[in-house]
Amino acid sequence: MRFFILPTLFFFFTSCYSPERNCTNFKTGTFEFEALIGTEVLKTTFNRKDSIEIDYFKGKADTSSIRWINDCEYIVKKLNPKNMAEQKAIHMKILTTDKNSYVFEYNIVGQNKKERGTAKKIN
Repeated sequence: MRFFILPTLFFFFTSCYSPERNCTNFKTGTFEFEALIGTEVLKTTFNRKDSIEIDYFKGKADTSSIRWINDCEYIVKKLNPKNMAEQKAIHMKILTTDKNSYVFEYNIVGQNKKERGTAKKIN
């Protein structure tokens, strides 16, 4: 009997857990994102104002449009792409949030390969 009760209690308490998703807190602001590219950790800073995002990477600024699908998902598309790869839109999905950061998943629209990252709100 005890063998049955413990797993049932564990399942009951863990199945009720739902990660925090206060996505509207991250629609605007200034954020940082660090990524490992090769052997180097590179930082991107971006400023998002609902439908426009300006990225700062390696001293260069680039502007993208943002189309919100819902409070936690949006499509990013560069306004002035410099090559074919930059013409592709990116689907972003906020998975979890906390006080000043969020974990997100992203992929090129039409492709299945997804990556994850964490953005930190700095302003």
